[in-house]
Amino acid sequence: MRIVEKAEVFEKLTMEKCIEVMHGAFIKLESGKCVQPPRTIHALDGVNMFGFMPAYLGKGDYFGAKVINACSANIGTKYPSHVGYVIIFEAEHGTVAGMVEAGSITQIRTGAVSAVATDLLARADADKLAIIGAGAQGRSHLEACMCVRNIKEVSVYDISDEAAKRYAAEMTDKFGIPLKVTASVQEAVKDADIICTVTPSKEPYLKPEWIKEGAHINAVGTFTPTTREVTSQLVKASRLYSDYTDAMKKESGEYLIPLSEGLIDESHIKGSIGELLLQKAEGRTNDKEITLFAALGLAVEDVAAAAYVLNS
Repeated sequence: MRIVEKAEVFEKLTMEKCIEVMHGAFIKLESGKCVQPPRTIHALDGVNMFGFMPAYLGKGDYFGAKVINACSANIGTKYPSHVGYVIIFEAEHGTVAGMVEAGSITQIRTGAVSAVATDLLARADADKLAIIGAGAQGRSHLEACMCVRNIKEVSVYDISDEAAKRYAAEMTDKFGIPLKVTASVQEAVKDADIICTVTPSKEPYLKPEWIKEGAHINAVGTFTPTTREVTSQLVKASRLYSDYTDAMKKESGEYLIPLSEGLIDESHIKGSIGELLLQKAEGRTNDKEITLFAALGLAVEDVAAAAYVLNS
């Protein structure tokens, strides 16, 4: 059995390769070739969230689970906010093939999934990006969006101005692209063609009056029925897409809260990423509408990414 740690994951699982792996995973999932039982997430002491996320990639392929602790108290410290491993089994005999560090898998695959969604839903000429949240996912999403669009301008907002400035300096040095640190979310998203919200906010903050016509939003930071980053009014004003619709109907605050308020109904979900890839759902229909991808994160993404790392 192999144990793959963070440095090796980042070496082997490039963003470009992970986008390709996510394409395949979404097609298999939507085609019914994968099995993804419901994940279980438990709140521990009001700070930590302990999760078990299983998936089976299909006959003759791998199965496994991400076992992870999400500790929001670690944000801004020397400790990672996500701690755990993806455990991979081979299907033929059920033996353990290996364990892959989960924080790095989560960081890379989440950005890659948003890249797939952005490529399918953002305007072809989208070149202004706003990042809300200057942590690991803010870094991942900038790199991911640059893989699928010709990004020329980036604005960033974080509740910590110091974190935002550090992010801007690091990303400018890494990618050679100008980054603007803003004093508010509203300023960051004002002219953005693509918006990535990657914060652990418990309350919605992204409002429809701030969003330009034709923008695409990746709402990534929250993953429970009671938390969200996007206001109900903005969800109502957008074409809404899921990573997996069954999961969205059970777990997504972005969808469930405006549904409970009577602002939308089930038909407001226009499709999943897999359905878009298989041309079973319609994407953007004009250059003026706002598209919204509300991501939860799926076990099939983790298992597919970890299996690739083990085999590369």
